[in-house]
Amino acid sequence: MIIGNYRIELEPRLSTPKWLYAAVPALSLLFAFVVGGVFIGLTGHSPIGTLSLLIERGYASTKGITNTLGSATPLICTGLAAAFAFRMNLFNIGEEGQMYLGMIGSAWAGIVLAGHLPGFVAVPMVLLFGALCGALWVLLPAVLRAKLGTSEIVSSLLLNYVALNLVNYFIFGSRGIFRDPTTSFPQGRLIEESARLGSFGTTRTYPTVLIAVALAIGLYWFMKRSNYGYETSVFADSPNTARYAGMSSTKLTLSVLLFSGALAGLAGSMYVVGPAGKVDPGLLQIGLGYAGIVVAALARYNFVAVILTAILFAGLREGGASLQISSNPVPISIAVVLQGSVLLFALGGEVFRRNRLRIRRVQQVSVAS
Repeated sequence: MIIGNYRIELEPRLSTPKWLYAAVPALSLLFAFVVGGVFIGLTGHSPIGTLSLLIERGYASTKGITNTLGSATPLICTGLAAAFAFRMNLFNIGEEGQMYLGMIGSAWAGIVLAGHLPGFVAVPMVLLFGALCGALWVLLPAVLRAKLGTSEIVSSLLLNYVALNLVNYFIFGSRGIFRDPTTSFPQGRLIEESARLGSFGTTRTYPTVLIAVALAIGLYWFMKRSNYGYETSVFADSPNTARYAGMSSTKLTLSVLLFSGALAGLAGSMYVVGPAGKVDPGLLQIGLGYAGIVVAALARYNFVAVILTAILFAGLREGGASLQISSNPVPISIAVVLQGSVLLFALGGEVFRRNRLRIRRVQQVSVAS
């Protein structure tokens, strides 16, 4: 691009300085808060005071950080689901629907099976059924992609709407086992008490956060050390090289998408064994599946970084929601602006992490008449 007498170019870096890996996220967060402060100022509130209050209520106070960790738990799982697929250049956009099916599968196990199982088996069984249902929900897009080359983006996305209406039908349109028969207003039926986990004290944080963190660390280690992780990375870099080396693209595609769906389903089942205890249509308004895609992109598909970005986004949600009940309420859209700004600046920062900005003066050539 030429502006005036100067040419501005992006030149690919041969190597990336280590300090850039820390500087890009830090500067992205700083610029995002600057942009958010501008919008806060336009609403007539103090930018510094409002942002300070948001940080305090989302991260600094005991209640804020425990609420944030509780909200971050399903976000970690949906972020892992997106990152696991994206690392192999497979774009599973159906985490939202797979999470809903995880809720349905885990609620069914918690209602039908948990009463016949000992307590120490009931919770793992409910979580397992949620993961299996999430995997089954992505089976069709996975087969279509592996066998026919059909875009998994479209097929997995469309299934989100099917899953959403399926949940609504089970609660509002039928009187099946998922609906509580004792209430006049339609709502989900609670699973067996033996299949539920209690929170830590009076907080909204449940033991499932430890499972989510352990899963992220375990996946990071497994993909770094295992032959399977090596095969997926080779296939992502060069599918032709992977096929020449004898790797099965069909098996890799199927396994990656199915495991991605299982992780998203696990997010839904963690919600059932934790705070909800039932299929809750109220969760459909939160959009944790779509938020997981943003979390994965911001973490650059690094499983350990997904933990941090999920906590960051959950804190912005919790802090933004708490500002609604302050003496001088701030629009909830401010939290959404901050989340979007963080993502945009992070993606923009990645451009400069991989490329060097070059500004050169264009030499003027005079033509004699």
